Amino acid sequence: MRLNSFSYPIVPIALALCLGTAPFAQSPLPGATAEDRAEARAIFKQLIEINTTDTAKGNVTAGTAAMQKRFLDAGFVAEDVALLGPDARKQNLVVRMRATGTPSEKPVLFLCHMDVVEALRGDWSTDPFEFVEKDGYYYGRGTQDMKDGDAAMVATFLRLHREGYTPKRDLILALTADEEGGKFNGARWLLEKHRELVDAAFVINLDAGGVELVDGRTVIAAVEATEKIYADFQISAFNRGGHGSQPRPDNAIYELTTALNKLAAYRFPFELNQVTRAYFTMLAGRETGATAADIRAILATPPDLAAAERLSAEPSFNAKVRTTCVATRLNAGHANNALPQRAQATVNCRILPGHSPEETRQQLIELLGDSKLTVKYVSDVGEVADTAPERKAIVPPAPIDEVFAPLTRLTQAIWPGVPVTPVMENGASDSIYYARAGIPCYGYSAIALERNDDRAHGQDERLPVDSFWKSLDFFYSFVKEQGLGNRK
Repeated sequence: MRLNSFSYPIVPIALALCLGTAPFAQSPLPGATAEDRAEARAIFKQLIEINTTDTAKGNVTAGTAAMQKRFLDAGFVAEDVALLGPDARKQNLVVRMRATGTPSEKPVLFLCHMDVVEALRGDWSTDPFEFVEKDGYYYGRGTQDMKDGDAAMVATFLRLHREGYTPKRDLILALTADEEGGKFNGARWLLEKHRELVDAAFVINLDAGGVELVDGRTVIAAVEATEKIYADFQISAFNRGGHGSQPRPDNAIYELTTALNKLAAYRFPFELNQVTRAYFTMLAGRETGATAADIRAILATPPDLAAAERLSAEPSFNAKVRTTCVATRLNAGHANNALPQRAQATVNCRILPGHSPEETRQQLIELLGDSKLTVKYVSDVGEVADTAPERKAIVPPAPIDEVFAPLTRLTQAIWPGVPVTPVMENGASDSIYYARAGIPCYGYSAIALERNDDRAHGQDERLPVDSFWKSLDFFYSFVKEQGLGNRK
């Protein structure tokens, strides 16, 4: 879920736009039967109700082992359903659907993570680890991120096996641990320790991309081409403290909150790159009214910064045009009746391509302007360092026809006329590890969500029931086509 620097050729924007707008015949996709849907829903429910957080209560292996059992019960041979990992609670599952004979092309890997972010029962209107269907939604931790994709891919592989489908190239499904955090990131571990199991011509990562809706209207289908860098920083204030009966305004909590208020009021500079420019260029033709006018204004040379400010009121737009940093955790004080001697905040940053964590750390130091504060980098495994890495974000791989042609055609069969475009993922994903290893990775979930209803990592996470079924139909057809190999 983190990144080191490497390089690929820049995506030609004209090509990317061409792929997104090329005309395709509209044809309905083969729908799942009632039995297929019942199985997929049962898998989804089972996964939601297994706690796979990186906590004492969580256990990724409980989820991957349950899916392994489903594959073995369905008749997959044991050597093609590998359960392995560096920790007993963080086992990854790698499933291989083998081609007939000796395939002439490398496999396609479908990448999904099984872990989810912690959720507290008291914060939710439902039990986050109970699968609840109400008012046209599925509720539960992981319904958006990303047990929907896990369930769709498990159900797809099982259905294809049941139907006797035999691909011309191997198809691989990896269900991994610790994408959201923890010491045992499965995607990275599999590449480093068992690359033979996951080596592929390219990767489809279901943890990114998807169809954006605005009031039920399809606006755009986004495919992850690059992503921001994830970086955590620890901001600390220290003070001599004192007796609680003699308050002073220079206590550690006051100093820290003053700094965090500065951060909350600050906007990092507006910036477009090739991928975000392509995204907004496509979006300008799909939006209406003031939003469309503002998008055209930021695409101008020079960009209209007042328009950028107005667009930034929408969090998803703001995240596409700026580095963002936000305080996510606080820890302060040592006694209820004493002035705090120490106060610390974790600040989570998502850094635009072209900039490094160390550059951002220096920006934070300059912004806060307080020599009494320290700003340190926190690594993936929680180690605190005085400096941060100089790595920069991934440069997108060139789009390839065997991915984008069926992806666009099948997407438009479900959501007629929606344009497909490359996008910069606002968060972080496991795509970075495969890109670093020289394997092109494309992020697409085939999930349609309202732009203002992104609840991943948040309270009352939910997924429209209809979105799940459409994703299931998409991936059944898409996986089947990928098994055909290069059709040129």
